[in-house]
Amino acid sequence: MDAQIVRSRDPAVLAECDIVVDVGGEFDPKRHRYDHHQRTFNESFNSLCPEKPWVTKLSSAGLVYLHFGRRLLAQLMQLKEDDRQVEVLFNKLYENFVEEVDAIDNGISQYEGKARYNISTTLSSRVGHLNPRWNSKSQDTEEGFRKAMKLVGDEFMDRLDFYKSSWLPAREVVEAAVKERHQVDPSGEVVLFSKGGCPWKEHLFDLENELQVETQIKFVLYPDQNGQWRVQCVPADLHSFQNRLSLLEEWRGVRDEALSKLSGIKDCIFVHAGGFIGGNKSREGALEMARRTLQAAAQCPANGSG
Repeated sequence: MDAQIVRSRDPAVLAECDIVVDVGGEFDPKRHRYDHHQRTFNESFNSLCPEKPWVTKLSSAGLVYLHFGRRLLAQLMQLKEDDRQVEVLFNKLYENFVEEVDAIDNGISQYEGKARYNISTTLSSRVGHLNPRWNSKSQDTEEGFRKAMKLVGDEFMDRLDFYKSSWLPAREVVEAAVKERHQVDPSGEVVLFSKGGCPWKEHLFDLENELQVETQIKFVLYPDQNGQWRVQCVPADLHSFQNRLSLLEEWRGVRDEALSKLSGIKDCIFVHAGGFIGGNKSREGALEMARRTLQAAAQCPANGSG
């Protein structure tokens, strides 16, 4: 049964409601009161759930998500609330969907300093554009409110579908590869995606922390669409163009037989001039390119990243 939504600031009306959101001047989860406008309110995800890292002040959107998000996701995904996938997506959807709503609603800037350009297509701004025009004869907000409900609901469902059907399967591929990395090379510094590449960088950094990987992973191996193999360097951090360890400098920009002759590794295809990726016709050859680079770095650590 769908809940009846009542829009009011009348205390007498609010007193009859089962759940009150964004009005009423109270935050009391035991009574399902979720307002954030009161002067004394300064809660964040971290303050209410210390195991979570987010310190952005919560809006009513974040409060409702914190208290009901897991239950909602479990129902939508037809999983138990304590399923690990529910918790992973609960975190992801807060960090990449709800938190920005909290910040914008509370007037919290994303960064210090002057923006180089304006972004006017955020979810919050699109909702704001549904308010009545200042010079419109009708100032009725009900139609815009209903449109906003659908807009936000549809976007939330689209994002959940993407994370469930694409992002989460990629995470599972990366997690399996990280756990099996010592079977690829005893160093534990090479991971292998045997069925091809996937969006791996974000997951790799997250999983290294979650799984407490002591020795940083340096290379990722995977077959391309032509059945040839790639050896790709892991960046220093998620948004960096520097690598934890680049392929050997003397290989960079060299191709095919010349590269095989120079490296002593059969079936080489290329190493990019930037040293961040290379190719070989075989898995064994790509792995050997990674191993040779690791060996050289162990002998001369100063030649590592680049």
